[in-house]
Amino acid sequence: MDATARTGEPPANPSTPAEGVAGQAEAVAGQAEAVAGQAEAVAGRVDAVAGRADAVAGRGAETSQTLDRGLRLLHLVADAPAGLTVTEAANQLGIGRAAVYRLIGPLTGHGMLRRDGDGRLRLGAGLLHLARRAQPLLAEGALPALRRLAEQAGATAHLTVVEGGEGVALAVVEPSWTSFHVAYRAGARHPLDRGAAGRAILAGRAGVAEPISSSGELQAGAYGVAAPVLGVPGLEASVGVVALAPLNVDTIGPQVLAAATAITTALS
Repeated sequence: MDATARTGEPPANPSTPAEGVAGQAEAVAGQAEAVAGQAEAVAGRVDAVAGRADAVAGRGAETSQTLDRGLRLLHLVADAPAGLTVTEAANQLGIGRAAVYRLIGPLTGHGMLRRDGDGRLRLGAGLLHLARRAQPLLAEGALPALRRLAEQAGATAHLTVVEGGEGVALAVVEPSWTSFHVAYRAGARHPLDRGAAGRAILAGRAGVAEPISSSGELQAGAYGVAAPVLGVPGLEASVGVVALAPLNVDTIGPQVLAAATAITTALS
C-alpha cells in the first residue's frame, strides 16, 4: 500500500511542453546574439581596413600632386630665361609661397634647381647630367629614320635638339652612295634663328609642322631642309638634311616629314 501511494505522487520538478519550447527559443536567441556579435566584429575589421586603404590612397594622391607641382615648377623655370622669384613661381602654380619652398628644397638638393645671387630660381646642373644620359637614347631611337632619310635624299641627315637656347646636332648620318656630301659633325651648335634645323624648331613651337628650307645661312654653299619633331613630351627637336647643292623641297620635304613622324613614334 505504501508503494502504491509513492508511485502516484507527482514529480518534484514538473516540465510542461510550453516550458520546453520557451527554453529552446531562449537558446536560439542566444545563438542569434552571438552571430550578430561576430558580424559586428567582422564589420569593424572591414571598416578598419577601408580606413587604412583611404589613408594610403590619400597619401598617394598627395604624393602625386607634389610630384606634379615639382615637375611643373621645373618647366616654368626652364621657360624663364631670367629665372623666377618664389612669388612668381607661386602665382603661376596657383599655390602659396610656403608650398613653393617645400618644392625647392628637394629639387635644389638633387641639383635640379639653384638660386642665383638675387635669389631667383634657375635650372641646376643636375639636369645637364640627366640630359647627357638621355641623349644617347634619343640618338639611338632616331638612327633608323635618319638612315632612311639620308639614303632617300642622298644628303646628310641630322637630328637637332635644343640645348642652352641653341640647336645642337645630336645625331648625324651620311648617305652611303653619293660621291660628295656634307660632313656635318655631331655636337655642332648654332643659333635657332639661323639654318633650316633651328628655324624648324621655332616653327614647331608655334605648332607649324611644314618643312623649312635654308641656303647658306650656316655655311656658304650649303642647303638644308628640316621639319620639327612634334609630340614627344619634353623634347624640342627637328630632323633634316643638308647638301652641297640646292634641294627640291617638293621632293625632300615629304621625306623629311616622314622621318619626323617616324622619330616621334620611336621616341614616344
